[in-house]
Amino acid sequence: MMYKQKIVVKVGTNVMTNRDNRIVRPVLRSLVSQIAALYERDIITILVSSGSVIAGREVLGKSKIKNKTQRRQVYSAIGQPRMMRLYYNIFHDFGMKCAQVLPTKRDFNPGIHRENMINCYEGLLSEGVIPIANEDDAVSVTMSMFSDNDELASLVAELLNVDKLILLTDTDGLYTGHPDDEDTRLIETVTVDENVDRYIKENGKGEAEGRGGMGSKLDFAQRAASKNIPTYIANGKNPRTILDIVDGKNVGTKITI
Repeated sequence: MMYKQKIVVKVGTNVMTNRDNRIVRPVLRSLVSQIAALYERDIITILVSSGSVIAGREVLGKSKIKNKTQRRQVYSAIGQPRMMRLYYNIFHDFGMKCAQVLPTKRDFNPGIHRENMINCYEGLLSEGVIPIANEDDAVSVTMSMFSDNDELASLVAELLNVDKLILLTDTDGLYTGHPDDEDTRLIETVTVDENVDRYIKENGKGEAEGRGGMGSKLDFAQRAASKNIPTYIANGKNPRTILDIVDGKNVGTKITI
């Protein structure tokens, strides 16, 4: 099946959770609703989703494991099937199918693993199935670990040569200062070689139970944009963010060459 566009959408932990670090299902439903609407327009989405660690903690509760890495592995192993069950049910409500892809960083190195991944993605897309990628936190540690899902999203975007990369966070994009300050303003465009370090330290927090932050998003957004992939950082809590970006509206921060 041929599509007019392929896009990668990454949704971070802060987008899908509330102040109590619990997953908010209506946010996931809004996300899938936009993906379904694009699908009707022959635009298919590859979703890169955080959330497995939070989902696992909701099931297990406070862990007795003292080692942080092992605790994260356990939460992720428990949370992955729960996240996929949530996504499966929501996509099913919209008459769509989804599939899980769990890569490690080394899978993107040239060789048979990379070729296998491309074949898998292309096969899923040809069948109209939405791939949902997340790092395999249960086994990815040390050298095989992504810095965060922003890196994974940029690598998937490059791997599949997509038309857009959208990194969803809980702010409207990159600001000149802290988003809550009265005199701050949204930076609408950033070039791939622009140094924006002076803005990043005041631009909010990292992901709850995650590893990302605005600095990471800018790094990998600039990397993807340098490969001629238009990249956006925008607010995933807005129910029309993805649709507005695809429709060319001025939303979030766009990273360009």
